[in-house]
Amino acid sequence: MTAQTIPVDPFELVVFGGTGDLAFRKLLPALFHRDQAGQIVGPSRIIAVSRRQMSDAEYKTKTREAIERFVAPEDRDESQVDHFVDRVSYVAVDGAGEDGWEDLKARLGNADAFIRVFYLAVNPELFGPICQGIARNGLNSRESRVVIEKPIGKDFKTAQAVNEAVGAVFDEHQIYRIDHYLGKETVQNLMALRFANALFEPLWNNAHIDHVQITVAEDIGVEGRAAYYDTAGALRDMVQNHILQLLCLVAMEPPTHMDADAVRDEKLKVLKALTPIDGQSVERLTVRGQYAAGASAGGAVKAYSEEIGNGSLTETFVSLKAEIANWRWAGVPFYLRTGKRLASRVSEIVVAFHEIPHSIFGSDAGSVAANHLVIRLQPDEGVKLWIMIKDPGPGGMRLKHVPLDMSFAQAFGGRNPDAYERLLMDVVRGNPTLFMRRDEVDAAWHWIDPILETWKSKGDAPKPYTSGTWGPSASVALIERDGRTWYEDVA
Repeated sequence: MTAQTIPVDPFELVVFGGTGDLAFRKLLPALFHRDQAGQIVGPSRIIAVSRRQMSDAEYKTKTREAIERFVAPEDRDESQVDHFVDRVSYVAVDGAGEDGWEDLKARLGNADAFIRVFYLAVNPELFGPICQGIARNGLNSRESRVVIEKPIGKDFKTAQAVNEAVGAVFDEHQIYRIDHYLGKETVQNLMALRFANALFEPLWNNAHIDHVQITVAEDIGVEGRAAYYDTAGALRDMVQNHILQLLCLVAMEPPTHMDADAVRDEKLKVLKALTPIDGQSVERLTVRGQYAAGASAGGAVKAYSEEIGNGSLTETFVSLKAEIANWRWAGVPFYLRTGKRLASRVSEIVVAFHEIPHSIFGSDAGSVAANHLVIRLQPDEGVKLWIMIKDPGPGGMRLKHVPLDMSFAQAFGGRNPDAYERLLMDVVRGNPTLFMRRDEVDAAWHWIDPILETWKSKGDAPKPYTSGTWGPSASVALIERDGRTWYEDVA
């Protein structure tokens, strides 16, 4: 079974930060895949922008090197690489100043000739100045869109400043706040599972669901993001955006249709219904951790404080218990956790159903485990539904807990498109469904800010955990106090 590729209209994509890691590691490879698949057509082009002085030929060489490094040999046709590189050019522009804007304006030409996308793959401090430069030089056409990466602020106040700066130039419908997690195939399949099947939605409530777990775990450290990460921490970096967005998709009411604002309206209701965590409840419902020295697949690793070198109190791990105060979810805890230098790299959503009220089977049959629906986002994207069956063979009734396992790689074969591929094409199409609206960002910060403020006022150090484990013991205690345990895939 192969996916249908529908071409998008011709476009111009201007990537500010075109010499950065995001451009070379994610954006250019994603665009290459879409070009090779025939989705990018006609005179569409990619214009990379940065302050660095560089010729078109030099940038084309770097583009080719990025494709060779980040696209597997079996996934690229060399003639298609040449075709894609021909679409790419470079202009040196000082985003915060005046230099180079006339050159960019001349390169773009007629503002209304194509769909025009500005991708700001830069420090958020430059969002405002770059948008002002776009406006000052008359580059914001009727069909323009702007894409901004996180972090969108460090709290509600700074997020407002970022949104005001971008909103002074672009209307809200032109602004695409990207969260690559929402572009993952299994995240979108969560909506298909819920709303395209009669099986799950009647059970999707507190009468049938015991609790929900969302885990986003990394086995690496901060790598090249130390400067940013030490000012952010796990709560800002992962929970405020990625994990809360996943929670919204699990918990939202069915939208009336798949219109972008209909979906985002329902997500906003979930964010506004989150029970506040503040004051004394912060200590009871949240756990902060920071990785200590330990081991990983690559060998011994240093503690975070040694890597940073400043005795940092930034958390590299956080787990918390969230609740949603509405009729559907009252009494159902959502356990969230994320961290670096954990036991393995895995992102998954676990929906744990209630145990059966009474077992008709004798003790010889074994215990009856509760059903679990497990949506694996990475790696090995897929969906598992854990059910009880009879163990085959003679000798009486013996029960076994097994998964109905749907692996995307096995079910659909071939290569699974990267999240950026899908999201970039959605921007060109003008489909904002998988992007955050401003009021979503505001609501998420309103819930996160009291936690950050309480942590800051207490001044407690994060709890240490050994690299290569699943975080501090306090995280285990957080869920086990309720008679539950973190899910581990034993299949």
